[in-house]
Order: sequence, then structure tokens, then C-alpha cells
Amino acid sequence: MENNETETLARLKQLTTLHFQTLKPANDKSEAYTFKIKIINYFELGCLITDMLKLSILALDHDMHNAKNKKNDAINVSLILETILQMIPLDELEFLSDVENMVNE
Repeated sequence: MENNETETLARLKQLTTLHFQTLKPANDKSEAYTFKIKIINYFELGCLITDMLKLSILALDHDMHNAKNKKNDAINVSLILETILQMIPLDELEFLSDVENMVNE
């Protein structure tokens, strides 16, 4: 029976390696994971962020008008806004500021 459990565990590890590809452990020592969102360019990233913000505004407006919402009907606006914050390309925006300063010198 112990041999069967070992084989099952080995098979589960193999299946995990094959199928669990979305989340990757973060490179730091936290217990966080990362995942990639494929986009074409910065313009598409900007449009995605804008649309997520619009969705959050609509969700907040909806929740204010429907105070008696069931918990299952509510939209997790906090999670959406946290995701948006993570998507803003701050390093690239800093680079653009540096380029602007160089051009204006």
C-alpha cells in the first residue's frame, strides 16, 4: 500500500508540473506568486488599465445604488484596484520622464 501511495504522489507531482503553469513563485523570499499578462504594447496596457478603472467606477456606482446586494452579487472592487496598481509601469514611466528631461535640456 505504501508503494501505491508513493506512485500516486509521484504522479500528482508530475501532473502538477505539467498543468500548474500560471502562477510562478516570486523571486523574493515572500510566499507570493506572480503571473504574466500578455499584451501587445504599452498602448494596450494603458487601455487595459483604463478599462479596469472604468469597471471599478461602474461597480462602485452599482453597489451604491443596490445597497441590499447579496454577497455573491458584489464585485470585489478592492481586488480589481490592487491589480491595476500592480499593472502601472512605473519604471517605464520614470524612463519616459528621464527622456523628457534630456530632450528639454
